[in-house]
Amino acid sequence: MSNGLTRVSEAVAVVYGEEELFRRTAHLFATVTDLACAANDLATWAYDHSPEMPPMSDGYPGDIRVRKLYRPGLLLDSVSARELARRRDSLGAEIRISKEELNETIILDRRVVILAGDLRAGRRGYSVISQPEIVQGVMSLFETAWRSATDLAVYDAQVAEIRQLAPAVLDLLGQGVKDEAAARRLGLGVRTYRRRVAELMDALGAESRFQAGVRARELGLV
Repeated sequence: MSNGLTRVSEAVAVVYGEEELFRRTAHLFATVTDLACAANDLATWAYDHSPEMPPMSDGYPGDIRVRKLYRPGLLLDSVSARELARRRDSLGAEIRISKEELNETIILDRRVVILAGDLRAGRRGYSVISQPEIVQGVMSLFETAWRSATDLAVYDAQVAEIRQLAPAVLDLLGQGVKDEAAARRLGLGVRTYRRRVAELMDALGAESRFQAGVRARELGLV
Protein backbone atom coordinates (compact mmCIF):
# COMPACT_ATOMS: atom_id res chain seq x y z
CA MET A 1 0.00 0.00 0.00
CA SER A 2 1.30 3.47 -0.88
CA ASN A 3 -0.34 6.79 0.04
CA GLY A 4 -3.57 5.00 0.91
CA LEU A 5 -3.78 3.18 -2.42
CA THR A 6 -3.37 -0.48 -3.29
CA ARG A 7 -3.53 -1.27 -6.99
CA VAL A 8 -4.83 -4.80 -7.51
CA SER A 9 -4.88 -4.49 -11.31
CA GLU A 10 -5.37 -1.81 -13.93
CA ALA A 11 -9.14 -2.18 -13.48
CA VAL A 12 -9.26 -2.54 -9.67
CA ALA A 13 -7.75 -0.33 -6.97
CA VAL A 14 -8.33 -0.33 -3.21
CA VAL A 15 -8.33 3.06 -1.50
CA TYR A 16 -8.31 3.66 2.27
CA GLY A 17 -10.30 6.49 3.80
CA GLU A 18 -13.03 8.62 2.25
CA GLU A 19 -10.82 11.68 1.91
CA GLU A 20 -8.31 9.71 -0.16
CA LEU A 21 -11.11 8.03 -2.11
CA PHE A 22 -12.69 11.25 -3.27
CA ARG A 23 -9.35 12.93 -3.85
CA ARG A 24 -8.51 10.21 -6.34
CA THR A 25 -11.96 10.07 -7.92
CA ALA A 26 -12.83 13.80 -7.91
CA HIS A 27 -12.48 13.99 -11.68
CA LEU A 28 -15.12 11.27 -12.07
CA PHE A 29 -17.61 13.03 -9.81
CA ALA A 30 -16.97 16.35 -11.52
CA THR A 31 -18.18 15.00 -14.86
CA VAL A 32 -20.73 12.37 -13.79
CA THR A 33 -24.15 12.45 -15.45
CA ASP A 34 -25.63 9.26 -13.92
CA LEU A 35 -24.93 8.52 -10.26
CA ALA A 36 -26.43 5.51 -8.49
CA CYS A 37 -25.84 4.89 -4.80
CA ALA A 38 -26.78 2.27 -2.20
CA ALA A 39 -26.13 3.05 1.47
CA ASN A 40 -27.18 1.71 4.87
CA ASP A 41 -26.99 5.09 6.57
CA LEU A 42 -26.40 8.78 5.93
CA ALA A 43 -22.74 8.74 6.95
CA THR A 44 -21.26 6.11 4.62
CA TRP A 45 -20.70 8.42 1.66
CA ALA A 46 -19.96 11.59 3.62
CA TYR A 47 -18.31 12.98 0.51
CA ASP A 48 -20.79 11.64 -2.01
CA HIS A 49 -19.97 14.56 -4.27
CA SER A 50 -16.62 15.97 -5.30
CA PRO A 51 -15.44 19.38 -4.06
CA GLU A 52 -15.35 20.27 -7.74
CA MET A 53 -19.10 19.80 -8.03
CA PRO A 54 -21.60 22.51 -6.98
CA PRO A 55 -22.28 22.64 -3.21
CA MET A 56 -24.90 20.20 -1.94
CA SER A 57 -27.06 23.11 -0.78
CA ASP A 58 -27.42 24.18 -4.40
CA GLY A 59 -28.70 20.80 -5.52
CA TYR A 60 -27.33 18.64 -8.29
CA PRO A 61 -27.00 20.17 -11.77
CA GLY A 62 -30.03 19.50 -13.94
CA ASP A 63 -28.17 17.20 -16.29
CA ILE A 64 -27.19 14.76 -13.50
CA ARG A 65 -29.50 11.90 -12.59
CA VAL A 66 -29.00 10.84 -8.96
CA ARG A 67 -30.62 7.69 -7.60
CA LYS A 68 -30.17 6.57 -4.01
CA LEU A 69 -31.23 3.41 -2.23
CA TYR A 70 -31.41 3.39 1.56
CA ARG A 71 -32.38 0.85 4.20
CA PRO A 72 -35.79 1.18 5.93
CA GLY A 73 -34.36 1.64 9.42
CA LEU A 74 -33.29 5.19 8.58
CA LEU A 75 -36.91 6.29 8.47
CA LEU A 76 -37.42 5.31 12.11
CA ASP A 77 -35.35 8.34 13.07
CA SER A 78 -37.19 11.62 12.49
CA VAL A 79 -33.98 13.58 11.84
CA SER A 80 -32.81 11.08 9.22
CA ALA A 81 -36.27 11.00 7.66
CA ARG A 82 -36.22 14.78 7.25
CA GLU A 83 -32.72 14.67 5.77
CA LEU A 84 -33.78 12.09 3.19
CA ALA A 85 -36.73 14.29 2.24
CA ARG A 86 -34.36 17.26 1.91
CA ARG A 87 -32.06 15.33 -0.39
CA ARG A 88 -35.05 14.48 -2.53
CA ASP A 89 -36.82 17.85 -2.52
CA SER A 90 -33.90 20.30 -2.38
CA LEU A 91 -31.13 18.37 -4.11
CA GLY A 92 -33.21 16.59 -6.73
CA ALA A 93 -32.19 13.03 -5.88
CA GLU A 94 -34.53 10.12 -6.60
CA ILE A 95 -34.74 8.10 -3.39
CA ARG A 96 -36.20 4.68 -2.75
CA ILE A 97 -36.21 2.37 0.25
CA SER A 98 -35.07 -1.22 -0.15
CA LYS A 99 -35.29 -4.13 2.28
CA GLU A 100 -32.64 -5.99 0.31
CA GLU A 101 -29.20 -6.46 1.84
CA LEU A 102 -26.98 -4.45 -0.50
CA ASN A 103 -23.29 -3.75 -0.31
CA GLU A 104 -22.81 -0.02 0.01
CA THR A 105 -22.04 1.09 -3.51
CA ILE A 106 -21.63 4.04 -5.84
CA ILE A 107 -21.91 3.59 -9.61
CA LEU A 108 -20.68 6.40 -11.86
CA ASP A 109 -22.02 6.63 -15.40
CA ARG A 110 -22.31 2.85 -15.52
CA ARG A 111 -18.54 2.79 -16.05
CA VAL A 112 -17.00 2.82 -12.57
CA VAL A 113 -18.11 1.10 -9.37
CA ILE A 114 -16.99 2.02 -5.86
CA LEU A 115 -17.66 -0.68 -3.25
CA ALA A 116 -17.37 0.13 0.45
CA GLY A 117 -15.38 -2.40 2.47
CA ASP A 118 -14.40 -2.96 6.08
CA LEU A 119 -12.56 -0.70 8.49
CA ARG A 120 -8.80 -1.16 8.85
CA ALA A 121 -6.85 0.80 11.43
CA GLY A 122 -9.72 3.26 11.68
CA ARG A 123 -10.01 3.77 7.92
CA ARG A 124 -12.52 2.17 5.61
CA GLY A 125 -11.39 0.48 2.44
CA TYR A 126 -13.04 1.18 -0.91
CA SER A 127 -12.63 -0.83 -4.10
CA VAL A 128 -12.66 1.30 -7.24
CA ILE A 129 -13.52 -0.93 -10.19
CA SER A 130 -13.66 -0.20 -13.91
CA GLN A 131 -13.65 -3.78 -15.20
CA PRO A 132 -16.67 -3.73 -17.59
CA GLU A 133 -17.94 -7.20 -16.66
CA ILE A 134 -17.90 -6.43 -12.94
CA VAL A 135 -19.47 -3.00 -13.42
CA GLN A 136 -22.24 -4.53 -15.50
CA GLY A 137 -22.91 -7.17 -12.86
CA VAL A 138 -23.11 -4.64 -10.03
CA MET A 139 -25.31 -2.38 -12.16
CA SER A 140 -27.70 -5.27 -12.82
CA LEU A 141 -27.98 -5.94 -9.08
CA PHE A 142 -28.65 -2.26 -8.42
CA GLU A 143 -31.31 -2.03 -11.13
CA THR A 144 -33.08 -5.11 -9.77
CA ALA A 145 -33.09 -3.67 -6.25
CA TRP A 146 -34.21 -0.27 -7.57
CA ARG A 147 -37.20 -1.74 -9.41
CA SER A 148 -38.37 -3.66 -6.34
CA ALA A 149 -37.74 -0.79 -3.89
CA THR A 150 -40.42 1.54 -2.54
CA ASP A 151 -40.57 5.27 -3.23
CA LEU A 152 -39.45 7.32 -0.23
CA ALA A 153 -42.77 9.14 0.19
CA VAL A 154 -44.75 5.90 0.13
CA TYR A 155 -42.54 4.10 2.64
CA ASP A 156 -42.31 7.13 4.90
CA ALA A 157 -46.09 7.22 5.13
CA GLN A 158 -46.12 3.54 6.03
CA VAL A 159 -43.72 3.94 8.95
CA ALA A 160 -44.85 7.36 10.22
CA GLU A 161 -46.89 5.91 13.09
CA ILE A 162 -44.33 3.36 14.21
CA ARG A 163 -41.62 6.07 14.04
CA GLN A 164 -43.41 7.96 16.81
CA LEU A 165 -43.51 4.86 19.00
CA ALA A 166 -40.08 3.48 18.08
CA PRO A 167 -38.04 5.08 20.92
CA ALA A 168 -40.48 3.92 23.59
CA VAL A 169 -40.85 0.43 22.12
CA LEU A 170 -37.09 -0.01 21.79
CA ASP A 171 -36.60 1.16 25.36
CA LEU A 172 -39.17 -1.34 26.64
CA LEU A 173 -37.65 -4.15 24.59
CA GLY A 174 -34.22 -3.24 25.93
CA GLN A 175 -35.51 -3.45 29.49
CA GLY A 176 -37.02 -6.85 28.80
CA VAL A 177 -40.49 -5.68 29.78
CA LYS A 178 -43.14 -8.29 29.03
CA ASP A 179 -45.60 -7.51 26.26
CA GLU A 180 -48.59 -7.12 28.54
CA ALA A 181 -46.83 -4.58 30.79
CA ALA A 182 -45.28 -2.78 27.84
CA ALA A 183 -48.66 -2.46 26.16
CA ARG A 184 -50.17 -0.97 29.33
CA ARG A 185 -47.38 1.59 29.60
CA LEU A 186 -48.03 2.72 26.04
CA GLY A 187 -51.80 2.64 26.39
CA LEU A 188 -52.10 -0.05 23.72
CA GLY A 189 -53.76 -3.42 23.52
CA VAL A 190 -51.38 -6.37 23.64
CA ARG A 191 -52.18 -7.37 20.06
CA THR A 192 -51.58 -3.81 18.85
CA TYR A 193 -48.29 -3.62 20.75
CA ARG A 194 -47.09 -6.89 19.26
CA ARG A 195 -48.06 -5.66 15.81
CA ARG A 196 -46.02 -2.49 16.38
CA VAL A 197 -43.04 -4.57 17.50
CA ALA A 198 -43.36 -6.68 14.35
CA GLU A 199 -43.52 -3.55 12.19
CA LEU A 200 -40.47 -2.16 13.96
CA MET A 201 -38.54 -5.38 13.41
CA ASP A 202 -39.54 -5.37 9.75
CA ALA A 203 -38.32 -1.79 9.28
CA LEU A 204 -35.02 -2.69 10.94
CA GLY A 205 -34.65 -5.83 8.86
CA ALA A 206 -34.45 -7.87 12.06
CA GLU A 207 -35.57 -11.45 12.54
CA SER A 208 -35.61 -11.31 16.34
CA ARG A 209 -36.15 -8.74 19.05
CA PHE A 210 -32.51 -9.05 20.06
CA GLN A 211 -31.39 -8.37 16.50
CA ALA A 212 -33.75 -5.39 16.38
CA GLY A 213 -31.94 -3.95 19.39
CA VAL A 214 -28.57 -4.45 17.70
CA ARG A 215 -29.75 -2.80 14.48
CA ALA A 216 -31.29 0.08 16.44
CA ARG A 217 -27.97 0.72 18.20
CA GLU A 218 -26.11 0.64 14.89
CA LEU A 219 -28.45 3.34 13.60
CA GLY A 220 -28.19 5.39 16.77
CA LEU A 221 -31.87 4.96 17.61
CA VAL A 222 -31.08 3.92 21.21
